[in-house]
Amino acid sequence: MKYFAHTTAVIDEGCTIGEGTKIWHFSHIMPGCSIGQNCNIGQNVVVSPKVTLGNNVRVQNNVSIYEGVICEDDVFLGPSMVFTNVINPRSAVSRKNEFMQTLVRKGSFYWC
Repeated sequence: MKYFAHTTAVIDEGCTIGEGTKIWHFSHIMPGCSIGQNCNIGQNVVVSPKVTLGNNVRVQNNVSIYEGVICEDDVFLGPSMVFTNVINPRSAVSRKNEFMQTLVRKGSFYWC
């Protein structure tokens, strides 16, 4: 293993994690996602399937990154932020066929 994962982190089979990346307490890395080199994934982070994080991405604690999000290199995601992939979410209506892509360009930073 060329990355660090805290013993409480859940890392599903079928994801790609780059060398030098650190994944901290209680985070969940789901299958089909790709995390680049030298990233830092904070505590209690969810990285859903079909998410791509470039190199040197910093994800602070309690962040949710849902399917369809692509972060290029050197992106900073601030504490407790959440991406959504549906414009008009409803609990009683399945909108999985409407998932949209979100592209975060190189060097961007976001926080709540």
